[in-house]
Amino acid sequence: MENKPWEKWSDKKIEKFQKDFLTWYQSEKRNLPWRADQDPYHVWISEIMLQQTRVDTVIGYYYRFMEQFPSIQSLAESDEQKLLKVWEGLGYYSRARNMKVAAQQIVKEHNGQFPTTVEDIKALKGIGPYTAGAIASIAFQLPEPAIDGNVMRVVSRLFGITDDIAKSKSRKTFDLATRKILSQEKPGDMNQAFMDLGSSICTPVNPKCETCPLQAFCFAKKESRQSEFPVKTKKAKPKDQYFLAGIIEDSHQQFLVEQRADQGLLAKMWLFPLEEISKKKYDELKITWEKNEQAQLSLDLVAEEETPLLFDKLPVVWQKRHFGEITHIFSHLKWHVLLFYGRSATTFPYTKGKWLKSTEFNTLVFPKPQQKIWAKFVENKKSEQEL
Repeated sequence: MENKPWEKWSDKKIEKFQKDFLTWYQSEKRNLPWRADQDPYHVWISEIMLQQTRVDTVIGYYYRFMEQFPSIQSLAESDEQKLLKVWEGLGYYSRARNMKVAAQQIVKEHNGQFPTTVEDIKALKGIGPYTAGAIASIAFQLPEPAIDGNVMRVVSRLFGITDDIAKSKSRKTFDLATRKILSQEKPGDMNQAFMDLGSSICTPVNPKCETCPLQAFCFAKKESRQSEFPVKTKKAKPKDQYFLAGIIEDSHQQFLVEQRADQGLLAKMWLFPLEEISKKKYDELKITWEKNEQAQLSLDLVAEEETPLLFDKLPVVWQKRHFGEITHIFSHLKWHVLLFYGRSATTFPYTKGKWLKSTEFNTLVFPKPQQKIWAKFVENKKSEQEL
């Protein structure tokens, strides 16, 4: 951005801005568990959890995480499956795996003490500029900006910045602008003030400008152009993928689950057997095996040799209908999963997985798609019992 409006602010104006903003924060700040102290471990865990996740969702996870892993040492020594189980439902599981690696780095390279410089903090696995800035400013009072979507939205409106926030090169502009106005004495409070303002007042749609403590300083408010900022190109649409999911039950009321590969999406997690198919095949099965209310989940099965499903190597007879579908959106993919129920007379061996009773599901890490599939199955069983 060639024009740098933040450079035109006088020291007096910046001082007034900081005073007004910090006064507002002290009276209006959210009461959040990780703000009870400035422990860098607490700040770190909360900031990682808050990525792509709502605050009200994170609070419960934060308490449970701290009960299981109260220290850097305990996180470094954690069992990965236990760690992922605590994280279950938050999504983006690489965040949890990266935290364990970072904790091991801290133990090995910093004697178990959280590093105190921005450079050392950034060197930890999974910590980028935003998280490093948040930890450095909140825990150690270093004058580092913590630039996330909330900050870019507030600052873009404040100065009328037209740089596209979807482009990585724009970060430099927001870094320069935010550093210019960041409090040197209370950088942590100011970064948290930006977070709170962006989530409660300077929202993406219909910002509450009349209650904003920064309205006297705001370019967008003065020009009535709030809806024009921030500038952001649309993300690419997630790629569609199509699957069959088979809920397979044996004569002992056990269900077959399989573990995902060690690498890639949902690595090492557990799901019912999945098979990827084409959209054409998916649409055909959706229609030809259309839900028939007279076909119950526990009855009315089709002979094994008649099944058109692709799980054709398993000794399973399938219900004569699918029992619905679920969708799940990842950052770059959208899963469409058509759901089928089958029975096996034997507890046949399965190299990619194992058999479990539903009461044992809590011993494994189930990602969100698996939880949705099981919820759909339970819903169907309940509906049958009410017939």
